[in-house]
Amino acid sequence: MAALRVREVGLISLLVVVAVSFVLASVAAQGSDEKAIAFTALSRQPAQEGNEAEWNSYVERVVSRDIIKRKQMQTQELLGAMGVDDTMGVAAAVPKGRTIIVDKQGKGHFRKVQDAIDSIKEGNKKRITIIIRAGTYVEKCRIPKTKPFITLLGSGTKTVLVWSDTAGKAGGTALTPAPPGGSVGKQAVALRIQGDKGAFYRCRFFGAQDTLYDKQGRHYFRNCFIQGSIDWIFGNAQSMYHCCTIKSIAKRNSGSITAQKRSSKNSPTGFSFVRCKIFGTGSIYLGRAWGTHSRVVFIKCHMAKMILPIGWQDWNDPARQKTVFYAEYSCTGPGANREGRVKWSKLLSAKQAAPFYSYRFIDGHKWLNKT
Repeated sequence: MAALRVREVGLISLLVVVAVSFVLASVAAQGSDEKAIAFTALSRQPAQEGNEAEWNSYVERVVSRDIIKRKQMQTQELLGAMGVDDTMGVAAAVPKGRTIIVDKQGKGHFRKVQDAIDSIKEGNKKRITIIIRAGTYVEKCRIPKTKPFITLLGSGTKTVLVWSDTAGKAGGTALTPAPPGGSVGKQAVALRIQGDKGAFYRCRFFGAQDTLYDKQGRHYFRNCFIQGSIDWIFGNAQSMYHCCTIKSIAKRNSGSITAQKRSSKNSPTGFSFVRCKIFGTGSIYLGRAWGTHSRVVFIKCHMAKMILPIGWQDWNDPARQKTVFYAEYSCTGPGANREGRVKWSKLLSAKQAAPFYSYRFIDGHKWLNKT
């Protein structure tokens, strides 16, 4: 069983996302320190003079209350910026506008996430936010490509989606809990996305083999945490991973971070990792050539020592050494030492790296600010 966490939200096992434009986010955000926030003024009362214990207790209560106030204001500021009205009352009619609330306790529009998704009309052309309140939701969620412009907004670390409808079945994965690192043949996909223009912010994906199926389309991952051990970021999408944390839980030389499936030199697909942190256990490759023209680039990433010195693997097909595009630029850390790298990988110049460093690699200048 794999897990996907949406910022502070957890989704366990496969979430199939095929929407044209899809964003995962959360309400816990950093507010602006420059914005005025009303704090309680502290003044020592006569009864507290000489009683440091009572005074300290009073200060602690006030500070705690103000911290809560700040977080509430930051949350409302974020929701307001997104056009979300998170009313905390009982269930009401689903708004025609932009917000649907899911609460398993019945204090929202729906008790199940999929019911909220199903309520949205096909061909929707307006941004709709589904706020998922705290709770464990045992369901498999699927957003069809006919329902674009959907945002899933989590509400804290206690919001979890769980499912395992193939457990124990032929061709399925029967694992509890998440598969251990280095488990060959123990696929448990946390997320599959094959729609175009998908953006993921502060999401966390947990698994071992095949954690994130980045199948096709243009996608942007920002400040995400992605854990696995065998080809755990795979597919033929055109994606940028920006400031993400990539963690290996491999117990041995069991696979690689990526398995990119580009099959033509004219295809725009590929994975670009920019300013990511790569660490963990085992001994792994940066990438394996799942496709004959597989393309993966690491730019200004920090690599821990578990990266194998040779760096890249040709999928046991030497012919692919002439057609793949595996490259690095300005990476740091013990795993970034290129002395032992395969000769068919590339060390890019700043000019050569520029196309992969820019949002234009995923045509982000055309759509990213609209998600």
